[in-house]
Amino acid sequence: MSYPLSVNISVEAPIENQIQEIQYDGTEIYQPPLSLSENLSKCAQRIDFAKSNNEPEVVVKKEEPDKKQEEDPKDPQFQSSLWPWDSVRNKLRDAFTEVCVLSDVLAIAKEKRYMVLDPVPQEPIETKPIVQVYARKKALANAANILLSGAERLKNTHSEQRNNRNTSDFHIELLRLRQNWRLKKVSNSIIGDLSYRTAGSKFMHSGMFEVTKAEEDPNGTNSPPGSPAGGAGNALPSPKNSALRVNVPSELQGVAYIKVITQKDQEDLCTATVNLLGHGPNITQQAGIWQKTLEFAQNVLFCKELFNQLAKEAVQLQASIPHVVVGNQIRATLLPGIQLIISLCHSTSFDAPNSEPINDHDHVLEHSLHQLLREVHYRNTHHPFPHPASGPLGPSKKRMLAGPTAADRYELLEMTKSQTLLEQIIAQAQHIFMRKRTQYVLDTLARDVKDPQIISHWNAMNSPTMSCVKIKIITHGYDTVYRTSLLIHVKERSLKCICRDGRVMHMSYEPQELRDLILCQINRHQMSGLLNVARCMAWQTLSNSNHLGIGSVEPLGNASSCLLASPNGDRMIAVQIRCDPQIDVKVYIAQTPRKDFFPGPLVQGKYWEHLGGHFKEVRFDKLEGKNFLNKMEFLMASMSSS
Repeated sequence: MSYPLSVNISVEAPIENQIQEIQYDGTEIYQPPLSLSENLSKCAQRIDFAKSNNEPEVVVKKEEPDKKQEEDPKDPQFQSSLWPWDSVRNKLRDAFTEVCVLSDVLAIAKEKRYMVLDPVPQEPIETKPIVQVYARKKALANAANILLSGAERLKNTHSEQRNNRNTSDFHIELLRLRQNWRLKKVSNSIIGDLSYRTAGSKFMHSGMFEVTKAEEDPNGTNSPPGSPAGGAGNALPSPKNSALRVNVPSELQGVAYIKVITQKDQEDLCTATVNLLGHGPNITQQAGIWQKTLEFAQNVLFCKELFNQLAKEAVQLQASIPHVVVGNQIRATLLPGIQLIISLCHSTSFDAPNSEPINDHDHVLEHSLHQLLREVHYRNTHHPFPHPASGPLGPSKKRMLAGPTAADRYELLEMTKSQTLLEQIIAQAQHIFMRKRTQYVLDTLARDVKDPQIISHWNAMNSPTMSCVKIKIITHGYDTVYRTSLLIHVKERSLKCICRDGRVMHMSYEPQELRDLILCQINRHQMSGLLNVARCMAWQTLSNSNHLGIGSVEPLGNASSCLLASPNGDRMIAVQIRCDPQIDVKVYIAQTPRKDFFPGPLVQGKYWEHLGGHFKEVRFDKLEGKNFLNKMEFLMASMSSS
């Protein structure tokens, strides 16, 4: 029987290893391949020594001893080992045999029948226990004396230094410093951090400072701390010098603040300053001289970082009138002719910004700016829930709930819109200017218009970009008869007026529009108050018009009139009030029967003489009375009695 020609076949392990884990995104993690030693151990574990006795031995045909030729594997008479682990099994079997022999030897030696393994006895050494006790007691006494003398010397040195030196303890000062500032040990020095990394800061300056121990003079007194802000340490009267030396970078030395100015035609309207000095708990008296140094350095870092962020936003924003950034100054246009100037002031004279003589300092704007910065810091450090456990933080709560609430595309686009820090500052500055302009218009009208009285009530609880003022127009002595009230919302670039009858009017930033509105409301107040007084005195209203088209055409305002009749109908009063830049009032009277009526053959009957006569103008300024309604009341009373 013929067999086919033999072919060598190489069998290799598969390339892909066993899959260990499949992640949620479908990624397969394979088990790493075994090393050579691990593979050998794995193969050795497959040996079954229990079946080794039953296996047939492999017979290898050996040649004669005189033949020294080597065995050729290609020789058909040569037979190799059928099992590749035969040599390992033989060695393990020999080792097992030797262990069995050793076990028998130990068993014989343990029974002491045939072998004795006792140690060879040696001569005992003579010992004197009393001498050893005395030697030990003497050694312990010497060690105790050394320890006690060292402790006494340290105690005396510490008490002398505490009584004589004028510096505080280094470790106590370091503990107080660590309670208020972030410190870490780098090599053999202590490094602190002044930056705002926890609030999402991206400023390139690191804000690192170094803390070292102050060296003592040969006289025993500690030298004053050599911090760059040495002038700040002198402001703290303390009998002891600091044991710490705080070294801040040169670019963080001195005092810095940001000055915000609203300017119109090179004239400052209002100013505000933004810094960290004077805000927060005063812990300088408790912490030490280094606290003032670090406060000034952190304030400089804060002002530089804030100005850098504002300058970056000013360049990126595309406004109708481009913002200008020159050096340490940012110029932005609030309203036509009004500019907002943000300046970074940095000096090394250690003069606080509040010491400058500022006449038009606006504390409301300063409070709004500080409140804005704190809101930004709080928003960066407190993300609303729910937020993902492993995803990046940043989306607002509305965007996180956009799926469950089924938000549409328009709502999602509105959620993505946000104002930059500079835009919010400009909006607050615009509102402050609009508020000052509204206050000026109302105060001017209240000063110029004596009758009626204009009372303004500003709401104390306002937002940084909207204020509310309630205006009441009353006549002294007749406030229960009639009063006019209106509400004005002062926004960033516009005004919203809500009248008593529910009408809503929107106005621009021009002050003349607000002035015209108040004058029109004064006109209507006088006319409505007159009608209510006439009703109380039983006079009849024959006609009333708020828009009377008589007289010369004025560029601003209009005229209103009314016609009143006495209870008997024989007297009439015509009143005309024109809403000009100045309130103009004209009063006319007429009476019946007519004195110029002459009966004739054509006109028969006396009832024709009861027609109204010609109106005559009254010198209103000569009438008695404190105000318009009081004079009209006296006039109607006199005409009724006559």
